[in-house]
Amino acid sequence: MDWRDHGILLTSRRHGETAAIIEVFTEGHGRHAGVVRGGTSRKIAPILQPGAQLDVLWRARLEEHIGTFQVEPLRSRAAAAFSGRLALAGLNAVVALLSFCLPEREAHPRIYKQTEQLMDLLGQDEIWVLAYLRWELSLLEELGFGLDLTRCAVTGVTEGLDYVSPKTGRAVSVDGAGDWVDRLLPLPPCLRGVGDAPDTELVQGLLTTGHFLENHVAPSLGNNPLPGARARFIDQINRQL
Repeated sequence: MDWRDHGILLTSRRHGETAAIIEVFTEGHGRHAGVVRGGTSRKIAPILQPGAQLDVLWRARLEEHIGTFQVEPLRSRAAAAFSGRLALAGLNAVVALLSFCLPEREAHPRIYKQTEQLMDLLGQDEIWVLAYLRWELSLLEELGFGLDLTRCAVTGVTEGLDYVSPKTGRAVSVDGAGDWVDRLLPLPPCLRGVGDAPDTELVQGLLTTGHFLENHVAPSLGNNPLPGARARFIDQINRQL
């Protein structure tokens, strides 16, 4: 059996003397692994870089087998990824989270499209962090942990929403926070797609999405810790502010 698709390379590791096992996030077949024969050769190894856009042909005798990939490069993102420390850290965070969060062989076309668009913005540091924040929001929604930031969970109002409940992911207004204010997460306007996105707000937004990735998504996947690549990306953002 076989299929052909296009996707984003997430990981690549050596297999035996000359082959490589790669993991690709494809539009129609989700996160999928396979063996690339000759994957460590001078011809193929430069293609197998995280973030690369590939055309892949997967073949296996049975569906449950790991199978083999034939790969053709569609677009390299190496130049953009190595344009600066923020871009490289951001790329590593994206591929690590996808590999960690997404179930194998399950299509997620919506988050795939958004990931492709995010990857194509690599190197544009002035807009990339905001795009990444919105991507994390979409990833949470895709995984069933979407945030409801439209109205206050306590009062029902749609104005003055400054906080997020760490348990429910619902917005909370200033008036609704009451004595619980110290236990709530920040809800900067940029998290709701409102107004500009100052650097301090972006950091606050990533603090909030990170809480749900760490305390809701990770436990649902066996309570393994989030990939360290995300923390290193946040550190890089803080250093550049």
